[in-house]
Amino acid sequence: MSILQENITSYIPQRPPFVMIDKLVGCDDTCSSTTLQVRAENVLVYNGELSEAGLMENIAQTAAAGAGYVALKNNEPVLVGYIAGVKNLEIFALPKVGDIIETTVIIKMQIFDVTIVSGIIKCNEELLATCEMKIFIKK
Repeated sequence: MSILQENITSYIPQRPPFVMIDKLVGCDDTCSSTTLQVRAENVLVYNGELSEAGLMENIAQTAAAGAGYVALKNNEPVLVGYIAGVKNLEIFALPKVGDIIETTVIIKMQIFDVTIVSGIIKCNEELLATCEMKIFIKK
């Protein structure tokens, strides 16, 4: 499965210029994977690198894309989520303009309107960042 950028906004609430994923490359009920090519015009690129905030937003949008894909597959509406907390954030390196990052999000737990996920970002098999994120889902 690969969804081109022009269709990715069907699965996420964000709109350009704040879209931080290009393709949804894998998805099931508990895991989603995306790619993003870092571009100079990205609003969260500073000094030729995707910022820490850009990495966190990329993880959140990967979770949103997976949830949106599953919702549409089940004929349900795509819901809006908000980052409610970030825990154990570790950033080892920032990707540079032209790099393609690969992000994987795994759902660890869902309690009422809160989903807890773990996110991993890699570039060329090098680990760039990891965190646990709490996402509040607006119903």
